[in-house]
Amino acid sequence: MEWIMNPWPWYVSGPLIALVMFALLFVGKQFGMSSNLRTACSIGGAGKASDFFDFDWKKERWNLIVVLGAIIGGFLSANYLSDHTVDINPDVVTTLESYGINSAGKAYLPIEIFGTESLSDPKILAVLLIGGFLVGFGSRYAGGCTSGHAISGLSNLQLPSLIAVIGFFIGGLIMINFIYPLIF
Repeated sequence: MEWIMNPWPWYVSGPLIALVMFALLFVGKQFGMSSNLRTACSIGGAGKASDFFDFDWKKERWNLIVVLGAIIGGFLSANYLSDHTVDINPDVVTTLESYGINSAGKAYLPIEIFGTESLSDPKILAVLLIGGFLVGFGSRYAGGCTSGHAISGLSNLQLPSLIAVIGFFIGGLIMINFIYPLIF
């Protein structure tokens, strides 16, 4: 039962991801989570307001099942298959504590940022809203999200996906090392 409580090793999860990607390639589909936002908007009737959302969303129903599976799987693993701790490098814990995040390594999400009481803090709420907008804009501007480019695009050997993934990592490094300390 202990194998359920621990992350799967790369030599198990990596080939499973490759198998899924091969199956999607075989049936002519591409994996990506951000495309589901477009599908959801199309289902809601946004195609009447913008041509971008005017497409046959029923062909993308399969990807909505992926999102549903990710939500259900995340809930089950977080609530029933985990002790809610994360092994983090002690240097990272020290850095996070200098930012006022004392729950590093004790919870999946820092309660100082994502806790219910934090949502009443206008600064944290603004950071979450602006960050969410920037992630949504960035994934649309890049033609996909990190999962779409890093998993699907790189599996298909697409140069634009390689460039996007490099940009994602550079952006993440700049954010966490230079911008985040200024915010908090």
